[in-house]
Amino acid sequence: MNIIILGGGIGGLATALSLHAAGISSRVYESTPEVKPLGVGINVLPHSVRELTELGLQAKLDAIGIRTQELVYATKRGEIIWREPRGMFAGYHWPQFSIHRGELQMLLYEAVLERLGPDAVVTGHRAVAVTQDHAGGASGSSSTGATAHFVDTSGNPLPSASADLVIAADGIHSAIRAQFFPAEGPPVWSKRILWRGTTIAKPFLTGASMMLAGYAWKKWVCYPIRQLDDVDGEKRQIINWIAELTFDSTSLHAPEDWNRVGKLDDFTPDFEKWNFGWMHVGKMIRDTQAVYEYPVSDRNPAPTWVQGRCVLLGDAAHAMYPIGSNGASQAILDARKLAYELATQPTIETALAAYEAECLPATAKLLKLTRAEGPDAVMQRVEERAPGNTGQRNVTRLSALGSAHGSSSNAISPEASGAPLAARSRKPNNDASIRCDGVMLDRLVAIDSIRPGKRLSHSASICLTSRRCSVSCAPHRLHGMIGNCLTAAKRSRSASFT
Repeated sequence: MNIIILGGGIGGLATALSLHAAGISSRVYESTPEVKPLGVGINVLPHSVRELTELGLQAKLDAIGIRTQELVYATKRGEIIWREPRGMFAGYHWPQFSIHRGELQMLLYEAVLERLGPDAVVTGHRAVAVTQDHAGGASGSSSTGATAHFVDTSGNPLPSASADLVIAADGIHSAIRAQFFPAEGPPVWSKRILWRGTTIAKPFLTGASMMLAGYAWKKWVCYPIRQLDDVDGEKRQIINWIAELTFDSTSLHAPEDWNRVGKLDDFTPDFEKWNFGWMHVGKMIRDTQAVYEYPVSDRNPAPTWVQGRCVLLGDAAHAMYPIGSNGASQAILDARKLAYELATQPTIETALAAYEAECLPATAKLLKLTRAEGPDAVMQRVEERAPGNTGQRNVTRLSALGSAHGSSSNAISPEASGAPLAARSRKPNNDASIRCDGVMLDRLVAIDSIRPGKRLSHSASICLTSRRCSVSCAPHRLHGMIGNCLTAAKRSRSASFT
C-alpha cells in the first residue's frame, strides 16, 4: 500500500509516523517551501500524548515542553475561582504537555525524515485537487487509487502524484475539503480574535500552571512552554500568553494564519491594568518580542470525510475553536486511528468506513461543545453574579480593527461571596465511573450553576484513565467537556455511564 499525505502540519506528520509504525509506505507533500517552527504555544492532552509515547517520542516532548500540572480559572482581578490537576497529576498514565506548536511540528518532522528517509517530505507543493483513479479508466467503476494535483508557491502547475490513497491533512482552508463541499464557503468566524505571544519571565503559581482569567468576551490565557537556564540565580521560562476579545461585528473576519503579525495597540489597553499580584498582565504583554493575531474560526461538521480513495484528517475534517486544547490532540488521534484501521481492515474502503464511523460523530459532538464554551463558562458566571463584577461587554476600537482587516469540567468549590474567591483542593469522585469495553474510567462532575451566597456546583464531566487500564496502544478521546472515547482493545466507540 502506498499513501500520499497532503499537509506537513502536526496531523500530516503524525499520520506519516503512524503509518510507518504500521508498515505502510507514505509521502508527505507540504505547501510551504520550507518546514519552519511557526506559531506559539499549544497544549497536547494525555490521550494524544499516549499516542506520541507509543511512537517513542515522549522523551523528546519532555526536552522541549512543560508537563502541565494544573488548570486554574480566575477572575479579571486574579482571584482564583478553582484549580484542578492535569495530566499525570490528575491520575492519567500520560502527561499533558504545554509546548510550542512549531517545536512540536519540528519534532515530528525530524522524526519523519529519520524514520521514513530524507525524501519523505516534499516541500513547495500546494495541493489544489484530487481525482479518482479507476480500473481501465472507466469513471463508473470503483476507485483503485487517487491522484493529487499540485501548484508551486507562484501558482504554476507541478507534476501530479498518484497512490492507493490520498489523505488530506491540509488544514482549515483545505482545498480538498472545498472540492468535497464546493458550496461550503469560508470558515465560520466566532467574532473573537486572539492575540498570541511569548515572553521570557519568572515562573508563576506552580511553575507548570495553565491559567485562564476574565470572562466571556475578555479573556487572558497564560502558561509556560519551555524551561530556560537560570538568570542570576532566578528561574526563567518562556511563557505563552493569549489575549482574547469578542466583537459585535461580523465584518472583521480575516484569514486564519499562525504567522499573522498583530498590533499591540489593538488589544493592550483592555488588559494593561490587569495585575494579579502574582502576574502583571500588562508587563507580560509589553515584554514580548512579537505578537500574532488569530481570528477564532471553525467549520460546521461535515456529512462525510471520505470520497472514493481520498479522506480528510485533522482541521481539514473538523476545525474547531481552541476551547479545551483539542486541535492538535484530535489530529493526532485521527492519525493513529486511521493508521490502525488501514493496518487491520481487509480493504482500504472498509478501513476508511471504520475511521469515519468512529471519529466523525465524536469530533462533531466535540466541535459543537467547543462553541458552548465548555468549562470556561464559569468565569462569566462569576463575572455576572459575584459582587463587584458587572459582566458588561467591552467592545473596543471596532472601527479601527475593521479598517485594518478590510472588511464542564471538574471544579474546586469556592464560596461565591463578596470576599476573594478561595480555591480548595478536591479529590476525584470515585463513586461515579464510566465503563468503556472493560476499561474503567474515573468520572468527575463539573459546573451546573452559581448563585450568590452558594458554592459552585458542577454538571459536565471529565474522564481520567484508570490505573487498571493495561492496554497501551489505543487512544481515548477523553476531555473535560465530553465523556466519549475510543476503546482500548478494538477502538470502537461504546461508552456507557455506570
